[in-house]
Amino acid sequence: MLKQVIEMYELLDDAHVSGETVKRHLEAKGVADISVKRIAGARGSTDFIRIAIPGTAGKSSGGDKPTLGIIGRLGGIGARPERIGLVSDADGAVAALACAAKLADMAARGDRLEGDVIIATHICPNAPTSPHLPVAFMGSPVDMASMNAHEVDPAMEAILSIDTTKGNRIINHRGFAISPTVMQGYILKPADDLLDIVEWSSGQMPWILPLSTQDITPYGNGLFHVNSILQPCTATKAPVVGVAITTVRPVPGCGTGASRETDIEEAARFCLEVAKSFTAGGCRFHDAEEFAKMKKIYGSMEHLQRFDAAGAQKE
Repeated sequence: MLKQVIEMYELLDDAHVSGETVKRHLEAKGVADISVKRIAGARGSTDFIRIAIPGTAGKSSGGDKPTLGIIGRLGGIGARPERIGLVSDADGAVAALACAAKLADMAARGDRLEGDVIIATHICPNAPTSPHLPVAFMGSPVDMASMNAHEVDPAMEAILSIDTTKGNRIINHRGFAISPTVMQGYILKPADDLLDIVEWSSGQMPWILPLSTQDITPYGNGLFHVNSILQPCTATKAPVVGVAITTVRPVPGCGTGASRETDIEEAARFCLEVAKSFTAGGCRFHDAEEFAKMKKIYGSMEHLQRFDAAGAQKE
């Protein structure tokens, strides 16, 4: 997928890029179902883009094969005028959109997946930055509730959330890592089927992103979050797995020249292989029987998906 990653990186590395720019690029590849919506917030605006790639037996065409969601999670692809060029935080958008481009190229050559794949992210070349330790975060023109509302689709039966996860000291590896499955307020064990795909697609042992309970709660509650990679889990009952693009040393999300196309490609190719398997019914994000048993013993943890008492959700 390196070709698609490089093409998408070059497309997004533009001070004037918009959701419509990406839409035209994918339409030229034969993608028909694309929507773009510009949303304004207190600190600017961004273009949310949703791309649906229909499967041969997906729900969109009356079939019964499962639908996978791939979300490119980020604050913004650029921090202009403070920083010139594509920032590290853009990796999630590049990877997700490269998946859309690759699926379109595959379909044009006769290789369509069985189930539908929905890809969502947002395009903002001039997002603000936010203070965070150990390094500065990229901010966003809109709040997390708006992001989830436009990126988490009810049709998604499982979600891969791709996010640059370099501004920390808890995962020290250059490449990508996956998180344990998070579902309805529970942090579950890493899925064996996904670990297999990591090994097969990368040829290396899996790296697992450590999670705390704080990381799976909504933004705006005053608690520390490693980043926004698991925020989709606060807006869905479906299982969510983070796909973290990682580094050995902390790198700020607003840093430029920090993206490695080969690392983005590995993460995107993993997502593509999960899409092939999941939409064919051959990949599980969690053990449904064990999850039901946990809920029976310990009850619902869905209160962890809700806002704090103050009700404000902001970055």
